[in-house]
Amino acid sequence: MVLLHGWGSDSRVFEPLLAHLDDKIDILLVDIPGFAGDHAVGNDGLESLLQGLRQKLPRRCVLLGWSLGGMLACRYAHRYPQRVAGVITLASNLCFVARPGWPSAMPNDVFQTFAEDFRRRPAVTLQRFDGLQARGDRRERAVLKWLRGYRRAGGAQPDPRWRAALALLAGLDNRKAFADLKPPGLHLLGDRDALVPAAAAAAMAQLNPVQTVKCLAGCGHALCLAEPQQLAAEVEAFLQRLAPVEGGDAGARLDKTKVAASFSRAAATYDAAAVLQRQVGERLLQLLQGEGHLQAINRSDATLLDVGCGTGHFTRALAGQVPAARVLGLDIAEGMLAFARRGTPPERGPVHWVGGDAECLPLAAGSIAGIFSSLAIQWCQHPGRLFEQWRRVLKPGGWLAVATLGPATLHELRCAWSRVDNYTHVNRFAPREQIEQALSDAGFSAIQWQCETRVMHYGDVRELTRELKALGAHNVNAGQRAGLTGRRRLRQFTAAYEQFRCGHTLPASYEVYYVLAR
Repeated sequence: MVLLHGWGSDSRVFEPLLAHLDDKIDILLVDIPGFAGDHAVGNDGLESLLQGLRQKLPRRCVLLGWSLGGMLACRYAHRYPQRVAGVITLASNLCFVARPGWPSAMPNDVFQTFAEDFRRRPAVTLQRFDGLQARGDRRERAVLKWLRGYRRAGGAQPDPRWRAALALLAGLDNRKAFADLKPPGLHLLGDRDALVPAAAAAAMAQLNPVQTVKCLAGCGHALCLAEPQQLAAEVEAFLQRLAPVEGGDAGARLDKTKVAASFSRAAATYDAAAVLQRQVGERLLQLLQGEGHLQAINRSDATLLDVGCGTGHFTRALAGQVPAARVLGLDIAEGMLAFARRGTPPERGPVHWVGGDAECLPLAAGSIAGIFSSLAIQWCQHPGRLFEQWRRVLKPGGWLAVATLGPATLHELRCAWSRVDNYTHVNRFAPREQIEQALSDAGFSAIQWQCETRVMHYGDVRELTRELKALGAHNVNAGQRAGLTGRRRLRQFTAAYEQFRCGHTLPASYEVYYVLAR
């Protein structure tokens, strides 16, 4: 995790926060040019800063930035999304100075007066700035005392080079970057901040509902100084949501890394092989339309989430059904999301693609009107944790529509392999009772069920296994046999599966559950 400080300071301002962060988190402190060392912000301002950061930062990291540092983190994450796993901003506005369309910021005349005062009397103006950073906080005196001690101990001192950073701060407009921001984000503001109005939080949340925006009660601008313990807890919780969720029985545990990699590799071949997936998704969409849920959320303030969106076929279909609403497609497989982005025409409407785990959604609480998920949750390990997360992000009265697979799925394949060895060759699927209990425990009611068995037919076993591979849906359990499967064992498996042959084809059965709940 890389930490970027704000204007008028250096990386030492993070010392109180570092004292509360888990020692296992790998931290890199980076000073913004002009506030430490001999470098200053270049004539091309933002561009030189972003290029300089790219040279300093790891190939993949989480960015945490305070104030100006947060604005730079946001812009860097937008410019280089493949290099940023997540972004955290503290007391950072999208526009520091107010402008048309973004009034929740510092008035321009106030900022210009401050900039002129700093040019004339930098030391006095910096003292005033420290007072503004502490103002309003319930720990105002303690924050101001820390800042004064920091300056006396050699903390960042007034420097003419800071004026270039002030000009950069005045011109930065992150609205488009934030609206299009792909990496998951946590954005914390103080409700008593004298520099960044608390009203900016609501405007930010509306601009990009994928990002988590929170206003901390009783806090001013210097969040990392006033509430380091609370801030550390927020940061660590966010980092946990970014990490893949694993656990459960060792013999049948899903390997989330393998799930993501398997589906990413299959992105280019998925749509051509996804016959069953299209049939099931279309049926789920019909059930949803029959209940009138889509018509009820076709509003500009509504957001619909497609969990396990894959190549985005049903995400785009949902966007066509609710053109006034915003639709998010979420998937753990970056390869699938890249394919989905390339296949989405601009005229399709407000569709956003989000990388994330269904069991740890990188979304704000109460931000989603409805969740659609077709043949995705069978790749999740903990139904209880899954539906608790979904309940968290749903608005009051929000609904979910789910299609998933039951334990009788691919029983022919499982039976054939069981006659060869005792390894796990077929992904295991939760029974209806377990899913119902998890939904109930998470607070869902009005649960409607439909169950059916769909049978696909193949000329031989190789045709079936090729299709599963093309879909990315082959075995990703932790209990699978390591290494290559020998020819003798493959012959045994093929002979065992042939016992299910009916006429000229081999069957592969899928037990499908359709669930609607509120």
